[in-house]
Formats: sequence, structure tokens, C-alpha cells
Amino acid sequence: MKTTLSFATPAEIETECLAVVVLDHGMKDKPQAVVATSDGTIKDASAEMAGSGEVTGKMFEASLLHHPAKMKSKRLLLLGGGKAKSFTVSDLRKLAGAAVRTLKAKGIRSFTFLAPDGINSDAAVKAIVEGAFVGNFEPDTYKSDRKDQKIDAMTVAVTGGQPVLQKAMDEARVIGESQNFTRELVNEPGNHMTPTILAERARKMAQEVGLKVEIYGADKLKELKMGAFWGVAQGSDEPPALIVLRYEPANAPATPVLGLVGKGVTFDTGGISIKPADGMEKMKYDMAGAAAMIGTMRAIALLKPKTKVTAIICATENMPSGKAQKPGDIQIAMSGKSIEIINTDAEGRLVLADGLCYAKQLGCTHLIDAATLTGAVVVALGYVNAGVFANDEKMYESFNRALAQAGEKFWRLPLDDEYKDNIRSNIADIVNSGGRWGGAVNAAMFLKEFAEDTPWMHLDIAGTAWMEESKPWIAKGPSGIAVRSLVEFARNFGG
Repeated sequence: MKTTLSFATPAEIETECLAVVVLDHGMKDKPQAVVATSDGTIKDASAEMAGSGEVTGKMFEASLLHHPAKMKSKRLLLLGGGKAKSFTVSDLRKLAGAAVRTLKAKGIRSFTFLAPDGINSDAAVKAIVEGAFVGNFEPDTYKSDRKDQKIDAMTVAVTGGQPVLQKAMDEARVIGESQNFTRELVNEPGNHMTPTILAERARKMAQEVGLKVEIYGADKLKELKMGAFWGVAQGSDEPPALIVLRYEPANAPATPVLGLVGKGVTFDTGGISIKPADGMEKMKYDMAGAAAMIGTMRAIALLKPKTKVTAIICATENMPSGKAQKPGDIQIAMSGKSIEIINTDAEGRLVLADGLCYAKQLGCTHLIDAATLTGAVVVALGYVNAGVFANDEKMYESFNRALAQAGEKFWRLPLDDEYKDNIRSNIADIVNSGGRWGGAVNAAMFLKEFAEDTPWMHLDIAGTAWMEESKPWIAKGPSGIAVRSLVEFARNFGG
């Protein structure tokens, strides 16, 4: 999607449609819809609809007016943004996605979005562009009758200094494209996204944006003594892939080095502890953590922060076979810790354990892992918030600031020492499954054993990496969560 800026008077812009935010300035039971612009012509054109009560300003309410009076736009789209007093940049981002999804369904290929009054111009431009890219993605890749409905071009009408706003637009486009690249990877079915294919997609992306890339197979896992990773991989006929992406700008200091570790289980049957058939088809999304890290590295390479970042992607299938690991097996991780396998469906923490250890070996001083790790985090937080765990307060506070900028929702969960009792083993150092209660915390405690004293955060995105139903601003399917937050964090990392 092509994105451009316009500093013209909104009523003078020739466009297929001008999208305008409408906010409710009324009391609880008496809505008062007001367009979020000081432009008199737009106020006049929308006055009749607003006055009739047809437009209330309710969030995501969409009203289309054809041939608005005294305007050069063919249409005027009035988008409800909810109560004026609580309207945020995050809401604006979603409204941009809603505008795209509303208009492309009508066959419209280009439009203009008017940045609303009351929000800083560069923040508005960034949110509008990011949200528009999210709304433009559709998951129907393999439909034979796929309708080519998409927005080809969007203009953001705004006031302010062009250099600053153009920079905001260019950065937002990179982030939006990278989030959608992540979603493309997650959307692929397991037979079209094996560990080998994921590695090749990562290699191609790295070559396009100038990242260093290394890809290793089973021999490297054995050489590095990645027994936890290999324990998962050994059951599949598809070979595993250890993918290393490096961003090393010439002007970056030697430290700190941010390490991004992604769970890349390209299909998860559960192994010998096999999952129920119902819903197993969605387990193609079990590499969403890896995809988020790959998408983040794409954006980092193009935005060029002044710090080193290394991504380690542990890609494998988790399959039941005569070669698969069994409950009761003992695996020796790269760190030397012994792990008793209680449940072969608790495999993501195994691949991440060796990924975290390898990241430290490669010189990473701070670690973040992302994974669709536990159903327990969905029980705890539903489909709204992802879970975040941290062993370092300063690192967490920096990430929390990044969340505020990115508009993604994470909720911090505990890492109290008492939970460690849940992963003790009678025969080995630790077990890979601490039981039903506190399952998301138990998994994080397991990973903490491998992060050790290195500042570390764990992102459990199991409930938010896949949209269970379409929303006004986003299609059902992969969400691309964590890319925006990780990019914001990386850009301020070490600063």
C-alpha cells in the first residue's frame, strides 16, 4: 500500500473517500457526535447526519455520505471513536484499520484519512499508517475465488512540519509491513511452512534488508549439545533449523547486545502426549513467536537503531513417531541441566531453553523470548492481554514504556521463588511440566532456569497471536502481536 501525506485543506482534497473521526462529547445517555476537526466545510457536510441521531460517535460506527456538500471528495466516511474524553492514539490506530476494512469491502482502492484534532500530528500519522496496514491484511491466501480487495493507496491529511511527519510515516510503514510479514509467515499451513521453509524465508528477508544470517541443521544442534531442542526435533522427518539473524551497525557499542529468541514449532501435534483432534489445525500458529522475532528483525534492519540485536530462532515440528521422545525421558540441555519430560506437549520451553543458552553464548547481554507457550495464559488473561514475565525491573519498565507507544496489551505475571517447587524433579534437575495450576508461571519458571542472571523477559502470546474472530480493524487469523512493542523497545535499548 502506497502512503503519502497531504497538507491541503481537507475539503479541497480530491479523493475517493475522506475518512474523518467522530467523537461523542455528550453525557452518558445523550450522545453528542462531533467531527474531530476544526474544518468548517466538513462540519457543515456532516451536520445533518449528526443532527439526525444517525451518527452517535460510538466506537467503530461507520456512516458513509456520498457527494458531501462543497467538498472535492466523492465520499465522506464518518468513523466513531467513542467518548471524546477517553479517545487515545491506540483507538486511532484501530480506527484506521476499520476505515480500510470498511472501504475495501466496497471496492474502493484509495482514500484519505484526516488526522483528528487533539492528537500530536506525528503520533497520529504513525498510528494511522500502522493501523491501515493491519486492516489491509487478509488471510485468504489459498482461496481459489479469492477477491482482490485491498487498499492500494492511502493519504494522510495532516498539519505540521513535513520532514518530521514524513519520517513518522516512513517508520510506520516499515513497522506495518513488518507486522504483516510476520502475519504472512504465521498464516501459512504446516505443509507450506516447515522449519526448512521458515529458514529460507528468513534468509531471503535478511538478504533483502542487509542482516547477517546463519542457518544450521541437526548436526549443529548435536555439536552444541542442544539436547532439549533436539529432543523435540527427533520425532519428525522434517529436519530442524537453527536460524541466527544479526543486526550489527558499525557505530554500535560492543555492549549491550539484545537477544531475541523465538519458538518456531511450525506444527505442534503434541508429540506422544498428542493433542485432541478438535482445533489441532490451528497449531500451524505455534511458530508465531519465531515469526514475531523475524518480523522485528526486518523492521530493525530498516529503522537502523544504534545497538546490536541478535535473533535466535529454534524451528522444528513436534510429531509423534517411533523416534519421538516419550514421557519419562531425560534430556540434557545445552546448559548442562537435566530435564525430565513429563509431557511432550510442553515442548516450546524445551526449544527456548537451548535458544536462550545459545543467545548468551553468542554474547547477548539482555534476552527476550516470545512464544505461543501455554494454554494456561489464555485461561488467565483470555484473548485480550498477552503475558509478560521479567527477572529485571529496569528492563521491564523499558518494555512497559514501549507498550504505551506500540498500543499492544501485555499483563505482567509473577515469578515468585515459591513456584520453583512446581518444576522440581525426583530424577533430574527439573521437569518440563509443572502441572495444571499456574501453568503459565510454571513454564516461565522453567525458562528462568536457563536465562539465569541475565536480564530477561518472556512473552507468552498464546492467547493473542491468533484472532479467533474478525474485528472491525483486523481480520480473523494471525495478529502479528509483539512486533510493534519489540521494535519500540529495541529502538530505545541501551539509550
